[in-house]
Amino acid sequence: MASFSYLMSVLVLCVIIGYANAQLELNFYAKSCPKAEKIIKDFVEQQVPKAPNTAAAILRMHFHDCFVRGCDGSVLLNFTSTNGNQTEKLANPNLTVRGFSFIDAVKRLVEAECPEVVSCADIVALVARDAVVATGGPFWNVPTGRRDGTISNVSEANADIPAPTSNFTRLQQSFAKKGLDLNDLVLLSGAHTIGVSRCSSFSERLYNFTGVLGTQDPSLDSEYADNLKSRKCRSINDNTTIVEMDPGSFKTFDLSYFKLLLKRRGLFQSDAALTTRTSTKSFIEQLVDGPLKEFFDEFGKSMEKMGRVEVKTGSAGEIRKHCAFVNN
Repeated sequence: MASFSYLMSVLVLCVIIGYANAQLELNFYAKSCPKAEKIIKDFVEQQVPKAPNTAAAILRMHFHDCFVRGCDGSVLLNFTSTNGNQTEKLANPNLTVRGFSFIDAVKRLVEAECPEVVSCADIVALVARDAVVATGGPFWNVPTGRRDGTISNVSEANADIPAPTSNFTRLQQSFAKKGLDLNDLVLLSGAHTIGVSRCSSFSERLYNFTGVLGTQDPSLDSEYADNLKSRKCRSINDNTTIVEMDPGSFKTFDLSYFKLLLKRRGLFQSDAALTTRTSTKSFIEQLVDGPLKEFFDEFGKSMEKMGRVEVKTGSAGEIRKHCAFVNN
């Protein structure tokens, strides 16, 4: 009898451990909320054509979420019991992150179908993919089963999200910390083929590169720099003007961004850094010389890989009722 009780205890423990260490899987909600992914996809396909920049915004949100405590929806939180309102949203890299209301709208639709079943973290991952597809970009698999984090810390976001002013060493370290390699760095940077930025993210390259006012980043094509200064960012203090990250092609998911890098016309210092190492520059050249499908396929693999970074599954975290707040 004692041995039976022991075996039952071991069995229960194994079940608990297995649940806590559950992995992401495709169609995780097939039984618990079978319509969830279609609800999300339909909403995205209806709304994104009206606001094409949504794809770039949610893609950036997903990236910023995964780089801080993993892909757990912590970037969405307005308030937590441990940190009050000093959440990731207030971190410098996140002050210009957009799309929160879009995620809230999706969450309301999914909650109406299946209350407290689908995580906000999964919604961000699914919307990012579906929004990119809706703009003609690549499709990638999004395994689901992420759970939402309950901690969101402004200082962690400031420390962990690579800044647009990052050099190659900083980028390599940031990505390696999340289990991402140099190919992932290049491919995920390729998301800059869509979307826009504010002058404040790169104006020091134009006006104050060495810390002395009037100095310009010599790695930036001079003609491109002159164009930016005369037509877009006319002052180092310009915090509002919007600039296309991939001029002339910022609404199209293509290879133009990489072609511009090879012409020294990457908008950010972090873009230019990708061509300062032989390995990453060679990979960029390989992508440019290859078919668009190769970039799409490889980008999708890196997105799926990033989407698995430090995820919470099983009994970890929670399923938030409202994406901006932890449950009571």
